[in-house]
Amino acid sequence: MSQTFDTAPVLDEAQTLTREKTPAERLVGLVRNAVDENLLADLQPNLRELHPADFADLIEYLDRDDRRELVNQLGELFVPDVLAELREEVRELIVEWLPDELVQTAFQELEIDEAAELAEDLSEADLSKYLVRMDAGDRAALDQTLSYPEYSAGRLMTRDFVVTPEGWTVGQAIDFLRAEDNQDLPKNFYQVYLVDPGHRPVASVALSRIMREPREMLLKDTAWEDLRTFVPTFDQEDLAFTFRQYGLVEAPVVEEDTGQILGVVRIDDVLDVIDEEAEDDLLKLVGLQGGELDVQNTWWETSRSRFAWLFVNLLTVVVAAAVIAQFSGLIETYGTLAVLLPIVASMGGNSGTQTLAVAVRGLATKELSLQNAGVFVRKELLVGLVNGLAFAVISAAAVVTIYGEPQLALTIGLAMILNLIVAPLSGTLIPIALERNGIDPANASSVFLTTITDVVGFFAFLGLAGLLFL
Repeated sequence: MSQTFDTAPVLDEAQTLTREKTPAERLVGLVRNAVDENLLADLQPNLRELHPADFADLIEYLDRDDRRELVNQLGELFVPDVLAELREEVRELIVEWLPDELVQTAFQELEIDEAAELAEDLSEADLSKYLVRMDAGDRAALDQTLSYPEYSAGRLMTRDFVVTPEGWTVGQAIDFLRAEDNQDLPKNFYQVYLVDPGHRPVASVALSRIMREPREMLLKDTAWEDLRTFVPTFDQEDLAFTFRQYGLVEAPVVEEDTGQILGVVRIDDVLDVIDEEAEDDLLKLVGLQGGELDVQNTWWETSRSRFAWLFVNLLTVVVAAAVIAQFSGLIETYGTLAVLLPIVASMGGNSGTQTLAVAVRGLATKELSLQNAGVFVRKELLVGLVNGLAFAVISAAAVVTIYGEPQLALTIGLAMILNLIVAPLSGTLIPIALERNGIDPANASSVFLTTITDVVGFFAFLGLAGLLFL
C-alpha cells in the first residue's frame, strides 16, 4: 500500500531559519522515509525550493544508498550551485552517478574556480569528455586555473570582474555599467578596478562610492589606492590571513611577470578557506584527514585512513613502555607505583594538549610567531608551574589519605610539578620548531608531544620513586 507525504507544513517550516534546526535537518527524515517508500517524487517541490547550500547539507546527512537513490530519481535537482556547495568527498561520489548532461551543464554554468573543483573529482578520461564540449574561452580559462597549485590564489579567483581606464570619470563609469549592450558584465560585483594602458590594476573603487559621487569627478580621485594584489601562486592560507588582517572584501590576482589583472578573489571564497584551514588543523591534531568528515564513509575506508596514525602512536607507546621496563623491578616491589603511574602521564598529556591547541591555532592565524614566542613560552611555563604546584598538593594529599605513605605522596607531587612544566613547554616549542622547519605543526605536533609527556611522566615518577624508596 502506497503512502503520500503532506509536505506543505514542512516546506513552510523549512523556509524559516531557526536556531534549533536547519531546513535540511527538518527534511532529512521525510527524505529517508520517501526513499524507503519509493515516493521521492512527492518531495520534489520541497527540494526544488531549498537553497543550494541547504540541499547540499541534506545530501550529506543521507547515507550512500539514499544519496544514490535521490540521484537516480531526482537527478535534475542537482543544479550546478548544489554541486558547488557539496564537500569534496561527497561531490566526488555524486558526480559519478549523475547523467553526463547534468555534469556538462555544471561545467558550462559554474564559475571557473568552482568548475576547477569539479574537475578535480574526475578522471582524466572523464574530464576530457566534458572539456571538448566547453566553449573555447572557458576551456582555456579552466586549463589555466588547473595549472596553478591546488591551494593557491589562482585556484580561488573568479574571472568575472569589471575594469575601466584610470582616466575615466564617475559619469563614464555609470554609463558603462548601465549600457544595455554590455553583456560581459558579471552578475555580481562589488568593486571596479582602474587599470593603466598595460591592463595593470592601479586602484579600486567601491560601487557605493561610484553611486554617491558627482558624475564629473575622476574615478581615481575617489578610489582606494591602497590596493593589495596577489600572484596566482600565493598560498590560500596566507591569502585568508591578509583578507582578515586588512578587512578586504575582494582583491585582484595579477600575472606575476606583467602585473596584468587575471581575476579577483572574493570574501565568500576566503571564508571557505578559513573554515577549511581551521577544520584541517583540528583534524590533523588528532590524526584525521578531511575525508573523515563524511560520516557516511564505510567502516573499511575509515579504518584504513586511521591505521597509519594509530601505527605511529603504537611506536610512541613502545618508547614509553621501554622507560617503564627499566623500572620493572621497582614496580614489582612497590605495586602501588603501577596504580599511580598513569595519573602523572595523563595530566602531562592533557596539559600539553591544551597548550598545543593554542599554539597551533596561533601559528595559523599569525598571532604567534618567533617575535613573540618568548612571551608565550614564559607565560606557559608560569601556568605549568602554578598548575603543577596546585595538582601536586591535591595528588599528594590524596595519596597520603588513601595509602598513608608520605614518601609516595612526595614522589607523585614532585613528578606532577615536573611534568606539568615540561608539558606546556613542549606544547609550545614543538609546533614552533616544526613551523620554522617547514613542517605543518598541526600534522605532527601531537605525536611528539605525547611521546615527551609520557616519557617524562614515567621517568620522573619512577626515577623519583627509586631515589626515595631505595
